[in-house]
Amino acid sequence: MAMRGSVGGIDRPEKLAEALRAAYYLADDGFATAGYLALALGKPLLLEGAPGVGKTEAAKAIAGIMGRQLIRLQCYEGIDSAAALYEWNYPRQMLAIRQAGDEPIDIYRDDFLIERPMLAALRRPDSTVLLIDEIDRSDPEFEAFLLEFLSDFSISIPERGTLRAHERPVVILTSNRTRDLHEALRRRCVYHYIAYPDPEREARIIMMRSSSVAEATARAIVTAVGRLRQEPLTKPPGVAEAIDWAEASTLLAKTGAPWPDAFRRAIGVALKDEEDLAFIAPRLDAIIAEIAA
Repeated sequence: MAMRGSVGGIDRPEKLAEALRAAYYLADDGFATAGYLALALGKPLLLEGAPGVGKTEAAKAIAGIMGRQLIRLQCYEGIDSAAALYEWNYPRQMLAIRQAGDEPIDIYRDDFLIERPMLAALRRPDSTVLLIDEIDRSDPEFEAFLLEFLSDFSISIPERGTLRAHERPVVILTSNRTRDLHEALRRRCVYHYIAYPDPEREARIIMMRSSSVAEATARAIVTAVGRLRQEPLTKPPGVAEAIDWAEASTLLAKTGAPWPDAFRRAIGVALKDEEDLAFIAPRLDAIIAEIAA
């Protein structure tokens, strides 16, 4: 399989950044370059970073600008190939056998096949984007299986033979870095680490994603989440939580709540862990007073 080259008129990283911006995703130069190279070279794109930095949103944005269906495979401990590839619909097969009686019947037709995300992407590589989300949550055994799939983009179904993609599927993997991934998997991917955006870009993201939020509010929220991310929290607020906090505070302010009170009362959309809320409570008033000023 050859490299793709230009994909959908995106012939350089700057074009990808422009397209993503039109889809309400602000990409920095590093991500735009990695994304462009993955698409042009026909390689999987591996995105690592803390939870909430926008890895899954990046995959959604890429699928959106390409006009493709996003197929998401959510990884978890114990996930196996059946959940990722395919399963046979045994109840339907048994029913068909009983109904057929003595007549011959092919119980391995497509209508008895339950298509899972990786098979779906393999069969329709020109109209899908496969997102393998949080690969670090899976077991090393599943990672080894995935490595085989990414090597030649083929699946062996004993009853049907080997199925190969007629072109390289667009594959995006994400990892929260809860464990190290195998070097062989990394070698097959274009890699990019997504950090929390700098304050200027995060404020722009908030205003882009929520037109109701004023610039002053966006900047205040960015200052606050920056402070919160420096604390030893179980679940620091990500970009999505920053957007939600800005929107919730704006909504409460419109009901007549003063800004410090609006920020304080909306804290539950930024911190979503009881222990985190209890830990930050003694310093919350000081943080809010600082940003409200």
